[in-house]
Amino acid sequence: MRQSAFASLRPGANTAHYYDLDEHDHPEGGSTLFGFWLYLMSDCLIFAMLFAAYGVLGGNYAAGPGPKDLFDLPLVAVNTAMLLLSSITYGFALIAMQRGRVGAVQTWLAVTGLFGAAFLSIELYEFSHLIADGATPQRSAFLSAFFTLVGTHGLHVTFGLVWLGTLLVQLARNGLTEAMQRRLFCLSMFWHFLDVIWVGVFTFVYLMGSLR
Repeated sequence: MRQSAFASLRPGANTAHYYDLDEHDHPEGGSTLFGFWLYLMSDCLIFAMLFAAYGVLGGNYAAGPGPKDLFDLPLVAVNTAMLLLSSITYGFALIAMQRGRVGAVQTWLAVTGLFGAAFLSIELYEFSHLIADGATPQRSAFLSAFFTLVGTHGLHVTFGLVWLGTLLVQLARNGLTEAMQRRLFCLSMFWHFLDVIWVGVFTFVYLMGSLR
């Protein structure tokens, strides 16, 4: 039962003090989602700084190759499609989760993982060819900023795939518990966040770079 008390008014005071003695409700998992939003905001700052660094250094080629000489836009477009499709399939996994279909969730998560692995494979293929052609990070400020920005995103995708694999194992053991649904939702936010960042990379680094 709610308890309240009004302190007596002191001489000259024109307000009363209200004391709420009830414990406030704390929904289960609320702190988890709030903390994860804070993490995503910190990640936004990291990528904002990397984009800013690329914006400053992206035109310094040191008499070396530039974006037009290095980037294979059709290959990068295919890579972008892999990540976009992975976001769609993760959305299907969340729909299946809301319907309580564990098997469908596992299937769509596995398909998401395959698209994510394809994205990483193409990115590693691109990096290996750039390095084989002598376009290494120490070749110019442009390449240093490029490898740092794109590599950091790729590292995030790698962590996302590890997280996805862990959830697949936990789903097989525990099913769709409330805690598991929160974890799937957090990974969904992380995965879509990486998708949005990559759209920025594709536009700002690859497309605009090729127009310079």
